[in-house]
Amino acid sequence: MLDWGDTIAAIATAVAPEQGSIAIVRLSGAQSLEIARRIFRAPGQQIWETHRILYGYIQTPAGQIIDEALLLLMLAPRSYTREDVVEFHCHGGMITVQKVLDLCLQNGARLARPGEFTLRAVLHGRLDLTQAEAIADLVAAKSAASAEMALAGLQGKLGQRIQYLRHQCLDVLAELEARIDFDEDLPQLNVEEIDTQIRVILQEIDQLLATAERGELLRRGIKVAIVGRPNVGKSSLLNAWSQTDRAIVTDLPGTTRDVVDAYLVVQGIPVEILDTAGIRHTVDPVEQLGIDRSRQAMQKADIVLLVIDALTGWTQEDQILSQDLDLGKVIMVINKTDLMSELPPIPPVKCPMVYTSAVQSKGIDQLESALMQKMKAGNIQQTNLTYTINRRQQTALLQAQQALQNMQTTMAQELPVDFWTIDLRTAIQALGSITGEEVTESVLDRIFSKFCIGK
Repeated sequence: MLDWGDTIAAIATAVAPEQGSIAIVRLSGAQSLEIARRIFRAPGQQIWETHRILYGYIQTPAGQIIDEALLLLMLAPRSYTREDVVEFHCHGGMITVQKVLDLCLQNGARLARPGEFTLRAVLHGRLDLTQAEAIADLVAAKSAASAEMALAGLQGKLGQRIQYLRHQCLDVLAELEARIDFDEDLPQLNVEEIDTQIRVILQEIDQLLATAERGELLRRGIKVAIVGRPNVGKSSLLNAWSQTDRAIVTDLPGTTRDVVDAYLVVQGIPVEILDTAGIRHTVDPVEQLGIDRSRQAMQKADIVLLVIDALTGWTQEDQILSQDLDLGKVIMVINKTDLMSELPPIPPVKCPMVYTSAVQSKGIDQLESALMQKMKAGNIQQTNLTYTINRRQQTALLQAQQALQNMQTTMAQELPVDFWTIDLRTAIQALGSITGEEVTESVLDRIFSKFCIGK
C-alpha cells in the first residue's frame, strides 16, 4: 500500500549521454516547496509564488553548487497532480540531473514509482482513467495518427462517452429500483421503453468496440518480415522501402547474416520491417545462426514478404520455403523486374502478388497497398474515428455488453425486475472500471506499472 502523503521525485525527461540540453526533475507532494527552498537559491528579490519561474542555483545544504537552473512552482490544486509540484529545469545529460534527483531524495522525497504522478492525478480527480491511459499512449506514439488518437483520449472524449453510457444505465437502474420499492404508488412499468434504452446503449457499445482493432494497430504497429533465398533482393527492398542504406547490399549470396530492422509509417500504421538472412542449406555455422533467426522472425511477423527473383523464377528452394509459411499472412514479391523484358510466370502459390524493382524503387506503392489490404485496413481504417479503445477497455466493454444482453434475455423471459437489476449493475460496474469510478487497487497497479517513472 502506497503512502499518498509522501513527497515523490523523479526525472521527468529522457536521460542519455550527450543528448538533450534540458532535463527536468519533478517533485510532487506536501513537502515539495520545503525541499525546493532547502536546495534552490534564487538570487535577488524573486518572489516564490505559484506558476512563476525562478532563476538560480541548485546546491547542497553545505552550499556546494550542483547546477545553474530554473525552478517552476505549481501549488495545489493548480498542478498536474493537484498537489504542490516543483520542477527543476536543469542542464541535460546523465550526471547533473542524477545529482539533482539524489539531492531531492536526501532532503525528504522518495523516488516515484512508475506512473505515480499520473496515478495521483487520477486519485485526486484531475484525470479519469481513460485520460491517464491516453497519456501513456501519447508518450509511446509511433505515428502522427496514433498521437492524434491519444490526444483525443487525453481531452476526455472517450471518458465522456463512457460516462454518458454509464449514467444512462444508472437512470434505468433508478427506475427499476423505484418499481421494486414503490411499485404500488407508480404507474405501470413501460417495458418497451426500457428495452429501447438498453438497445441504444448496446448500439453505442458496438460502435466503441469497432475501434479496438484500429487502436491496437496504432499502438502496436505491425511487424513485417522479408524472407527468401539468398541474393533475391531482400536487403535492396528494405533500403528502397525505408529510403535508407540500413542493410548492406552486395552481389554475394549470404551477405545478410542477421536480422536487420527499419521503421516507417504506412497509411498511419507503424510498421517494423525485418530484413532476414537468405534461407538455404549451408554448412557455415555463422550463416546458419542467421537462417535460424530468419525462421524465428517469420514465425513472429504479422506479415511475411516472400521475395522471388524475377530472373530465376520459382525454384525448388522457393517451394520448400513456402511450405514452412502460413500463406494467410504472405505477400509474394517478384523482385528485379527491371532486368526482364516481360513479367515472369506466376508462381504456383495462392497469395497476393506484387512486382517490384528495388534498385529503381518501383512497386513500393503497390506493396504498401497489398500490405494494408492484407491487414484488412479497409474494415478498420475509418477516417471519421476521433478516438479508439485499448485492450483493457475492450474487455470491460465486452463485459458490459454481455451483461446487458443477459438483461434483455431476463426481460424476455418475464422474470421479476429484481433479476433485471443484477445484470444492469454488472454493466454499470464494468463501465465504471473504464473511467476509474469503480476500479480496484490491483487494476491501478497493473495499469500504471507500464508507465515510465517520471510520468
